[in-house]
Amino acid sequence: MKLHELIQDMEEGVNDPHIFKAVFMAGGPGSGKSFVAKKMLAGTGLKMLNSDEIYEFLMKKQGLDLDPDTIASDKGQEIRGNAKSKYDKREGWWHDGRLGLAIDGTGKDLTKVKAANEKLETMGYDTMMLFVNTSLEVAQERNLQRQRSLKPELVEELWRQVQDNIMKFQQIFGASNFHVVDNNGGLEDPDRAENFKKVDRNIDRFLNSPVTHRNAKAWIQSQKKPK
Repeated sequence: MKLHELIQDMEEGVNDPHIFKAVFMAGGPGSGKSFVAKKMLAGTGLKMLNSDEIYEFLMKKQGLDLDPDTIASDKGQEIRGNAKSKYDKREGWWHDGRLGLAIDGTGKDLTKVKAANEKLETMGYDTMMLFVNTSLEVAQERNLQRQRSLKPELVEELWRQVQDNIMKFQQIFGASNFHVVDNNGGLEDPDRAENFKKVDRNIDRFLNSPVTHRNAKAWIQSQKKPK
């Protein structure tokens, strides 16, 4: 992140239209989370937290391929550590400003998602999850088309781990703030198109609802006081 972008974000702070709102995304490899994020969250102003995006950018900057051997190499792991450090700093800056967030991850690690959610809720955030769902067959087909494809057996393992967490995610976020996006095919299917529209309406309702948590209200009030 460039310095002027950081300064702009920090100044936005209390004036962020979606302050204290966080949208988690989950879905296995090949589920199409990036497509869904662009389709449903573009234009919302939410700050996207995606460690893979930072890692891939740094790898390409070094002229390195995203094949399994390069990723597992000493240089690949060094860059992964650098990417994690940059992710943590960016997350800290945006937390400090209580900015609206979109948090992209596979969702295979339930404990990690639960801890991140609890941290944000303690700060005063309202949170929701978009679970991007596909069949295993579709996930495997899309994985083969990716620049950074995984071995089929790993795709299946991750897919099953994420599927096993669906009901647990619903318990964490509550039925009203947990939404499954059917991303098996295109929007030419009327049922899928209607699913997208329904989830879109729920996202708008969530992002535009007023802040209610007392910690959030107290923080906003403190920021508006003359300094």
